[in-house]
Amino acid sequence: MADVKRVERPLSPHLTIYRWQVPMLTSILTRVTGNALIVAVVLIVWWLLAAATSPEYFATADAVITSWFGDLVLTLSLWAIWYHYLAGLRHLIYDAGRGMDLPTAELLGWICIIGSVVLTVITLLIV
Repeated sequence: MADVKRVERPLSPHLTIYRWQVPMLTSILTRVTGNALIVAVVLIVWWLLAAATSPEYFATADAVITSWFGDLVLTLSLWAIWYHYLAGLRHLIYDAGRGMDLPTAELLGWICIIGSVVLTVITLLIV
């Protein structure tokens, strides 16, 4: 085989070099909450299938979904739904070619984060 000569190349910048910014955080949150919503959907579908199966199986599923873990998953899912709604509106603004400058992007990111928390609390108080 031919002798391969390795070239010293600079390393790519890593997360330790970058300063965290709100648009970066909102992008990561969108992906994390989207995947976390899958857990909630599986939990709810399991609960509904258990209701259709037998009373004993439903009692088990209902005990899980009404436990502290189920309450936590469903509350975080409610926040994730509100967050995705507001992030979708933010992306509609971006698609219109508006809000692409850094101060506006950061403002819209904070609106998504804080707005989703406020809307989640309001929804929990109403329901």
